[in-house]
Amino acid sequence: MQQCGFLLVAIAAILMASCKAEKVLPVKESIKDITGSWQVIRATRNGTELTTLIDFTKFRVNFKDGGYTIENPLPFLVNANGKFSLDDPEYPFKITFTATGGTAVSTPFNYPIVNGKRQLSITFSPGCPNNSYVYVLQKVN
Repeated sequence: MQQCGFLLVAIAAILMASCKAEKVLPVKESIKDITGSWQVIRATRNGTELTTLIDFTKFRVNFKDGGYTIENPLPFLVNANGKFSLDDPEYPFKITFTATGGTAVSTPFNYPIVNGKRQLSITFSPGCPNNSYVYVLQKVN
């Protein structure tokens, strides 16, 4: 029995000696790049699905070099081309649009990957604060 006790103590000592704390360094998040042309794949207003009611197929938001252009305008956060910025290039939670000659307008912003494709989700209220729109956009290839 004494050999069994010695064996257990030896195993415990070996296990304790082999366990050492490893430093886990945080992985630097890549900068979110929204450059390109984006189309609406889903739209809601106050929770009501709009995608089947309105033709969003020609509407585009094009992001390039800190600027944006809008093709075939529909109700959107801004109604003219201009500049955009993200609140944080690594962890963006807000996007700001500044139409040429206009004032800056910010809105919540999500940048998830869904089914292997990057999406933009933008929530906004153009004009009437009682109407809340959510546009889910996907990059056009």
